Amino acid sequence: MTRQPLRIAALLFTFLLLQSFAAPAAAKEPVYTGVFSSLAVSGYDPVAYFVEGRPVEGRKAVEFEWNGATWRFANAENRAAFAADPEKFAPQYGGYCAWAVSQGTTASTEPEVWRIVDGKLYLNYSKSVQSTWVRDIPGNIAKADKNWPGVLE
Repeated sequence: MTRQPLRIAALLFTFLLLQSFAAPAAAKEPVYTGVFSSLAVSGYDPVAYFVEGRPVEGRKAVEFEWNGATWRFANAENRAAFAADPEKFAPQYGGYCAWAVSQGTTASTEPEVWRIVDGKLYLNYSKSVQSTWVRDIPGNIAKADKNWPGVLE
C-alpha cells in the first residue's frame, strides 16, 4: 500500500492549518472576514460587546452590509445602532488582531478574545496573544495606529 495519499492529505491539512493563522495577502481587505466568508467578526454582533459586555452571535436574519463585509446582529436595535454609526462599534483595524497590527502584520481573530479600551473594540488572535498585547495596551495601540492601514498593502 502506498503512502502517497497520506502525504497529500498531510500537506493539505498543513496548508489549511497555516491559512487559519494569518490572513492571506489576497484576503487583506479593510475588514477581516476570513478566507471563505464575508462575515465580519465571524458573525458576532459588534454592538453586543458594548451593550451586553460580551460576545453574542448575530443572526442571519439581522444583517447589514458595510465596508465590504456582512455584519450580523442579535437584534434589530443593534443593527440600527451600527447602521447609524458603524465606526463607533466596528472593531479597530478592521477586526484583524490588534497585537499583530502593532507588530506590522495581520492575523485572524477570535470573537471571544476582545477588550474595549477608551470606547473602542479590539480583537486578538488568541488568549495567549492577548496576554502579550495587554502588557502595554497604550503602546501597542499607538504602534498599531501608526501601522494601520499600511499593513494591508
